[in-house]
Amino acid sequence: MRIDPNIALVYSTDGGKIDQPKETKAIPEGDGIVRIHKDSKGRKGKGVSVIKGLGLDEKELKALAQKLKKQCGCGGTVKEFNIEIQTDNREQLKTLLEKLNYQVKLAGG
Repeated sequence: MRIDPNIALVYSTDGGKIDQPKETKAIPEGDGIVRIHKDSKGRKGKGVSVIKGLGLDEKELKALAQKLKKQCGCGGTVKEFNIEIQTDNREQLKTLLEKLNYQVKLAGG
C-alpha cells in the first residue's frame, strides 16, 4: 500500500471502539468522626438523615447504605460520598453505626 502524505485516515475498523479510562473520584478525608445531619431543604418538608464523613469508596458506601436501609425499613441513596436515609430517626442510625465501630455524632437541628 502506498502512503500519500496528503491523505489522512478517516475511519478504520482496526481498533474498534476506543473507551476513555474512567476517572475515579478522590475519597474526601475527614477527621474520623461520622456526623448525622437532619435535612429537609428541597424535599417538600420531608426529613432525611444525611450521613457524612465515612471515608469509604463508592462500592462500600452503597453496601453500607443498603444495610442501613434494611435495618431502618426505609429508602435512601448515596450522593457525593454521603448517604441519605429517608428517616428522621437519627438515634437508630447512630446505634447501628456504633455497632459497626464508627465514632458517631449527631449534628444539626
